[in-house]
Amino acid sequence: MLDIQVAGAVAPEAKLVVYFAPDASGESFLGVMTAIVHDTVNNPSIVSISWGGPEEEATQQFKAEFNTLLQSAAQLGITVCVASGDDGSADFASDDPYWDGNTHVDYPASDPFALACGGTEITAADGKIKDEVTWNEGRNIGTGGGVSRFFALPDYQQKAGVPPSASKAGAVMRGVPDVAGNAAQASGYRRLCDGQQFPDEAQQVPSVGGTSAVAPLWAGLAACINQSLGKPLGFLNPLLYGLDSTAGAFHDITAGNNGIYSAGAGWDPCTGLGTPDGQKLLAALQGPTTPPAPPPGTAPVAPTPPNPPSQCSPAPEAPVKPSA
Repeated sequence: MLDIQVAGAVAPEAKLVVYFAPDASGESFLGVMTAIVHDTVNNPSIVSISWGGPEEEATQQFKAEFNTLLQSAAQLGITVCVASGDDGSADFASDDPYWDGNTHVDYPASDPFALACGGTEITAADGKIKDEVTWNEGRNIGTGGGVSRFFALPDYQQKAGVPPSASKAGAVMRGVPDVAGNAAQASGYRRLCDGQQFPDEAQQVPSVGGTSAVAPLWAGLAACINQSLGKPLGFLNPLLYGLDSTAGAFHDITAGNNGIYSAGAGWDPCTGLGTPDGQKLLAALQGPTTPPAPPPGTAPVAPTPPNPPSQCSPAPEAPVKPSA
C-alpha cells in the first residue's frame, strides 16, 4: 500500500498496476519481474521495488538472472527504482543472529541497472525544507548504503568518488545508493490503511517512513518528468551522473551517517547524489535550448523561454509499477 499511495500522490493521474507473487521466494520474484518487463498490455515505463535483502544472501544465479531482467528493462526504456534498505550500512538488524558485524548493501538496489534510492530526514517550517540530513535513527536503523561486493563499478560511477568497501579490501565496486528522498519516520508520510490514519496522535500511531517510500517517490517523479519530456527516461542512472553540478538538480546532503559511512560533498554511500529539485532536474534533463540563427539581414529575435515545468499530473499512458 505504501508504494501505491506515495507514487499516486506524486503522480496522481498515472496509471498504477500492482503485480502479485505467490510467495516471497526468489523464484516468485523473478516471475513477477519477468511479467512486468514483458507486459505488452500495460507497457510499463517505471517500476518501483521496495523488496530486498543483504546482497550476500541472494544466490549468484538469482542475481545473474535478475540482472538480465534489469538489463532488458533498460533496453526497453523502463526506469527501475529500488529501495536501498532500512538497516543502515549493516543491512541487517542489530539483533539478527546472521549479521557478521560487517557492512553490506541491499539487493536488488546494488544492481548497476537499478536506481538505488536511499533516505534522508527533513526538518520543515512554513512549508519549506529548512534542513535535511542522512536518515539514521540508531544502530542499524536508517538508510542502507555502501559498496557492493558482487557488482563492478559501473561506467557512470567512475568519477563519483566511490570508496572501497569499509569491510572488505579490494577493488572499488558499485556504490549504493544513487539518489535519496525523505525516509525518516519523524518526517514521514501521511497515509490511510484499513481505516487507520498515519500518523494518529490520539492513538499514538506515528507516520510512515523507510526507503520503501523513497523508491515510489522517485517513481512518481520520473512519471512527471516522462510526461514533460514526452518520452520515457528509461535507464536513468547515466543521465543523472552526467548532469552538471551547477544545474542544481540535487540537494547535496552533507550531514549524518548510516553507521559506518558518512555523508559528504558530492556522491556518498548514504544519500548518493542527494535529493531532487524536481523542476531543476527536469530543466537539466531537457538540456539547453538554442534558438535558430536569424536569416541574414533580419533583426535578432529574443529566444523563446523553455516550456514551464510539468505540474506533475502524468497522463495515464505513463504507468508507474509499484511492487507487490
